[in-house]
Amino acid sequence: MILACKNINKAFGTAQILQSVSFHVNEKEKAAIVGINGAGKSTLLKIIMKEMPADDGEVILSKGSTIGYLAQHQNLSSDNSILDEMLTVKQDVIDLDTNIRALEQDMKHAEGSKLDQMLSTYTRLMHEFETKNGYAYQSEVTGILKGLGFIEDEFVKKVNTLSGGQKTRIALGKLLLSKPDIILLDEPTNHLDLISIAWLETFLLNYNGAVIVVAHDRYFLDKVVSKVVELDNTKCQTFEGNYTDYANKKSMLQNAMLKQYLNQQQEIKHQEEVIAKLRSFNREKSIKRADSREKMLDKIERVDRPTDHTEMHFHLEPRIMSGNDVLTVTDLSKSYEALTLFRDLNFEIKRGEKVAIIGNNGTGKTTILKIINGQVESDGGNIKLGSKVHVGYYDQEHQVLDPDKTLFDELQDAYPHLDNTTVRNILAAFLFTEDDVFKRIKDISGGERGRVSLAKLMLSEANLLILDEPTNHLDITSKEILENAINHYSGTVLYVSHDRYFINKTATRIMDLTEQTLLNYIGNYDYYLEKKPEVEAANLGKMNGSQTTTPSGKPGAFPTAFPYGSNVSSIQENESENKQNWQQQKEEQARIRKRKSDLKKTEDEIHQLEIRNDKIDTLLTQEEIFTNVSKLLELNNEKKTIETRLEELMELWELLAAEE
Repeated sequence: MILACKNINKAFGTAQILQSVSFHVNEKEKAAIVGINGAGKSTLLKIIMKEMPADDGEVILSKGSTIGYLAQHQNLSSDNSILDEMLTVKQDVIDLDTNIRALEQDMKHAEGSKLDQMLSTYTRLMHEFETKNGYAYQSEVTGILKGLGFIEDEFVKKVNTLSGGQKTRIALGKLLLSKPDIILLDEPTNHLDLISIAWLETFLLNYNGAVIVVAHDRYFLDKVVSKVVELDNTKCQTFEGNYTDYANKKSMLQNAMLKQYLNQQQEIKHQEEVIAKLRSFNREKSIKRADSREKMLDKIERVDRPTDHTEMHFHLEPRIMSGNDVLTVTDLSKSYEALTLFRDLNFEIKRGEKVAIIGNNGTGKTTILKIINGQVESDGGNIKLGSKVHVGYYDQEHQVLDPDKTLFDELQDAYPHLDNTTVRNILAAFLFTEDDVFKRIKDISGGERGRVSLAKLMLSEANLLILDEPTNHLDITSKEILENAINHYSGTVLYVSHDRYFINKTATRIMDLTEQTLLNYIGNYDYYLEKKPEVEAANLGKMNGSQTTTPSGKPGAFPTAFPYGSNVSSIQENESENKQNWQQQKEEQARIRKRKSDLKKTEDEIHQLEIRNDKIDTLLTQEEIFTNVSKLLELNNEKKTIETRLEELMELWELLAAEE
């Protein structure tokens, strides 16, 4: 064990964020911390790094271990070049190298004992230099920079001239280069393209230390981690395995907890009905039984309903159906001064397709979407929308939102036919309630702006959705809701994304923008990865437009699934099993009908006996009865028989009622 958190508690004011959070990480283990936005993931990392105090609990780091941290937001400021800034991490090695070179020069002029002393120092310094991998530190720095998406021509750029995302990559590079025993990473993939993310996955998998990562990139988590620490409703739970293992186990656990909760609620309701029925009999023994059951019911440890984070309801449905030919792009080209993004792009999109455009940062993916949406002019080519095509656009920068408007006004101004209640209900579906709807767009987070944009997109009733990085700033639960909405959407979708898990779940086709042209893969992201090497080798440099590959191996063909022959004996076994299940169901239905019939007969008999009992009580008060000894004895004997039978029926009723 290299790190342990024990009973960590943290609250901000009256809001409890973390409660009795405990977990540990072993040496060389790769672990993820997951949870919805606001669950306390970044807070926990800051507590581990002692950047924020915990209210209670302790963080234990094994003796002598080093720890490094990449925060989500970096304030890196330096007049150094990119390369020089990276080299600051290796300053001890650089100083060692300088001392060795100086000593080599001094030894040329030394003699005798002084030379012997210098040789001894030289041997020691060389051993230290080799131990610190001194001969390879420059190639190590270059390798990390290239892995994180920097080309050599950029190495001389000043750090202070870089974008926020580039500065974050430099901070990540410095952290990886420093090689601490345990690395803490908060959203490390946010500013990386697909190639850089794949490089980082390999680096972390082979890293000789431990890693704790907070990320919404589920594909990344699947590749890297072997343990998932979940923060949910202030509590912590640990799952062994990668993200998919966690998601499957969590789903099973959630279903089991929900089933347990519903079963208990059903039993509580049943017991309350039995208690009410026993009281309605209004007999001393039945009332005692009711009291006894009520005490037992009060002692039951109530199961809480499991937390459900799928409150955001998101349903996409086009108002009208488009024609089969939705979008046709021919000979599309775009350059900015000396930089050519792409040229002579040709592709078509048919109704119902879910098409993802992928590629490195800066290749022009977003530009293609903006040209199609009329926000940017192309240098050449033609964009043709098909019959009855109505476009809905989702902008990753949310420029389609007015920063000075409130959330309420943003929706109502865009759709003036909606009344106030409808607007508030739609915003509530996207988790904006009460006074939240009167916040200004400029005052809410990126994730919240994303939800507002999704709300507008839902209202558009478009049949062609153009989405630019729709999962940015969304937590995992919101991503899953969006995936489900897209998969059930009957219209057409064209989107740019670097979220490989999202692409894998939603894309029916992938267009890879590389070397200023498009490579076309009819399949999801896993299929793209499988076919990418052979497609690039066979087609890159030959293409005039785009090349299509499909799981069938035939250019331009859509993947088809073919059924294989079935085993006759297994079919017969299935038929036999189905008959047996059917018979069991029939028997169970018959048993339930009989129990209900017996219960009704018992209640009816109790009711009739109680009527007769009350009538006897009335008769016994009449003079002609209590003065007639034989009649009095007869009625008293009948009353005793009724009382005995009622006791039997009460017990029978409880038994039958308990079978529900």
